[in-house]
Amino acid sequence: MSDYLPILILFVLAFAFVFGSILASSRLGPKQRRTSAKIAPYECGIVPDSDTTERFPVKFYLVAMIFIIFDIEVIFLYPWAVLFGQLGTFGLVEMVLFSVSVVVAFVFLISNGALDWAPTKSLRRMESMVTQGRSTSSTIRRIAKDGTVRSSEEAA
Repeated sequence: MSDYLPILILFVLAFAFVFGSILASSRLGPKQRRTSAKIAPYECGIVPDSDTTERFPVKFYLVAMIFIIFDIEVIFLYPWAVLFGQLGTFGLVEMVLFSVSVVVAFVFLISNGALDWAPTKSLRRMESMVTQGRSTSSTIRRIAKDGTVRSSEEAA
């Protein structure tokens, strides 16, 4: 029991500090009235114009999954690198299988458009608009004072 006494004392001190801080702030802190302006979400000085319960886009979660996948890979890569000499061929094969599973997950996320931030349709539309025959002289229109529209070649 004497081996666990320092851990028990640490838990008691942590418990006392947390609840002592909460009690002290509620008793000693300034009392303020809760108004709608004080409880509203702060938007850098901009008055919020919509409800704050908007849904995040799916791409946000896909990027979060990429982060988690690579975070887990790094967590497992460090112990493997430390024990590489002792693990031998078995450790190498296991790490290759683990790396393949991480790459497969990464390819899955990329194929679902996790890193495509721009809308795909607008990119395709933009590519079809750019052709070899277009130039500033063929696309710029001049509007005369009388309201008639002329091409830049006619205006020159």
